[in-house]
Amino acid sequence: MITKLATTAVRGFCMGAADIVPGVSGGTIALVFGIYERLLANVRTGAKALGSFAKADISTGLQRLRSVEWEFLLPLAAGLFAAVLALSSIIDRLLEDAPEAMAGLFFGLVVGSIVVAWNLVGNRGPTELATMLGVGAVAFFLLGFQSGPVANPSLPIYFGAGAIAICAMILPGISGSFLLLMMGMYAAVLEAAHELDFGVLAVFGVGAVVGLAFFSTGLGWLLDRFHDLVLAALIGLMIGSFRVLWPWPHGVGIISDVEGESISGTGLELPGTDEWLVPTALAVVAFAVVVAVSRLAPTGMSNESHGPPIPNQAKIGS
Repeated sequence: MITKLATTAVRGFCMGAADIVPGVSGGTIALVFGIYERLLANVRTGAKALGSFAKADISTGLQRLRSVEWEFLLPLAAGLFAAVLALSSIIDRLLEDAPEAMAGLFFGLVVGSIVVAWNLVGNRGPTELATMLGVGAVAFFLLGFQSGPVANPSLPIYFGAGAIAICAMILPGISGSFLLLMMGMYAAVLEAAHELDFGVLAVFGVGAVVGLAFFSTGLGWLLDRFHDLVLAALIGLMIGSFRVLWPWPHGVGIISDVEGESISGTGLELPGTDEWLVPTALAVVAFAVVVAVSRLAPTGMSNESHGPPIPNQAKIGS
């Protein structure tokens, strides 16, 4: 039991480390570890519990809360938050000091994740391939845009930013930090965290809870009905993230925590002849590690249960 909890916490730690980096998300790591659908199912059950409480159906809400796999979610969350607290400053420094090398490392990680995830698609036909490539092309194009910093955002804007950014936790291919950057809210949220502005952080957190509840329910519904197409679309998002992870000219070192500073990034330029070695070597190592880890969970997303059953499903409904 203790070993299982520790393993789950380590998975959460890896997810948290990925969430810090623009272009990589905890959802990508969950896919590699084979816990993606299980995580999504538990989040969906928690969201349905919140919906029951909102309707004043306390008994159904408590039933649903009891069916959540807390022994899975709690150590996963603990590992995730531990990674954010322990690694955020280290990774930020590495992104600033060696952006191309870091981008090469995460480039290889995402390439490996794409290979692993594509093997999980049951029907790899023309429709799935077209969906993957189409979503990848759109995401690649959209990730070239960044909004200028939002000055003095209002509380509703913090709420909306939290609702959107949290989706990256279960959406492979892009991190919450980069979504905040695209919305121009990264510096404002980081400043609120540094200054311990609990009012702003509470509004941001409520937005995150609401956004995660709605998004997980919708994504889970789509996976239940169009599993291979949805998975192909998620892989397309990972392909699109290469726009952020391309090592040159700036790598992933494009985020600033200085309010009011606009940053140009996601430029696509070829490196000089003496700049290939380190990013390429790190990409190869990262790719090999991802493939090796995936071999420990050979059935991918199906290697663990898909989450908790909903009690009295006929009575409660979906």
